[in-house]
Amino acid sequence: MARAQLGIKPLVIDMHPSVGQGENKHAIGGVRATHSDPGKILVCRRSLEIFSSWQQQHGDDIEWLQGGYAFPVYRKGDEKLLTALLPIQKKYGLKIDFVSPEKIRSIIPGLTPAGLRGGTFSPDDGSVSPLLAVNAFYRRALALGVKFHFNEKVGQILVEKNRVAGVVSRKATYKAPVVVDAAGPLSPQLARTIKNRLPVLPDSHEAAITEPVQPFFHCMVVDIRPAPGSKNYYFYQNRHGQVIFCVTPAPPVTGTDKRETSSFLPLACARMVQLLPRLKNLRVRRTWRGLYPMTPDGHPLVGWNRKVKGLLHVTGMCGQGLMIAAGISEVVARLVAKQNRATDKIILEEFSPYRKFETEEALK
Repeated sequence: MARAQLGIKPLVIDMHPSVGQGENKHAIGGVRATHSDPGKILVCRRSLEIFSSWQQQHGDDIEWLQGGYAFPVYRKGDEKLLTALLPIQKKYGLKIDFVSPEKIRSIIPGLTPAGLRGGTFSPDDGSVSPLLAVNAFYRRALALGVKFHFNEKVGQILVEKNRVAGVVSRKATYKAPVVVDAAGPLSPQLARTIKNRLPVLPDSHEAAITEPVQPFFHCMVVDIRPAPGSKNYYFYQNRHGQVIFCVTPAPPVTGTDKRETSSFLPLACARMVQLLPRLKNLRVRRTWRGLYPMTPDGHPLVGWNRKVKGLLHVTGMCGQGLMIAAGISEVVARLVAKQNRATDKIILEEFSPYRKFETEEALK
């Protein structure tokens, strides 16, 4: 979509039968700029601007809800971690502070008070409906002249004299001077067709949604404490009053299995009710499972391939594709159009496919 706005004529080749059937279909809808590194903060600040103004700009209700993100803290080490991140977060424009236990409990009524030390709260973060947002983006892209071919899986990247020449799908061969690899968990498989290795490894994450009840909190609640079976968990109440939740499994469940499990709800629900007891009588309506295309450090891979000119990788979103996509699409469009901005350099260095992967993002 962003590339079309710059006068480029993109063709999107999608293996699925219709729009929005990839991994963003499994997202729970959270959108935050509350990250620990400059590149991701800058990208997601732009995403927040796009999501929050979309209905005003384009008329589609994507169920944007500016509820903020809250990280309640019960351990001294977590307080030290989150407060240490505040300077870099504020430097890059985030409205965020470490607030008192009383403030956190006013934001999340009924939160367990015993041992609560306070927490961080970033009011500009929020949530959207992934289904409505992706379909709104699709309609906007169509209006700008983007072409979509569904039910076509790209099986090979074509290369001639170290330059990309196009792609081959199950139905046709397409010639193009620029190919954008946005295949997510399938990117490593696609890269192998040009004898390239991408450090992307998919793992499975499970989520659920409850029946609707009268809204009583609006923020995404993120508990970063580990427990047996989970590294952390997070949940929020959407505009319809439904509570949507997810855990980060520990150890990771690597692979591409998207079948629901019997272990998820006992694990997730026990943790949530311990933190917020008033959730105990809610009934769960549905569970699902999706893939996180993970990189070693929790940052996406965005940049030109150094061996094959014209091949641009935009993959490995590490489960944050929905919140990153809107902002990073503009950076990618400027790359293709050769209209880079100064802030793009910060983002692209952080997301470079050729970085050393030495450190992991603190808030992944």
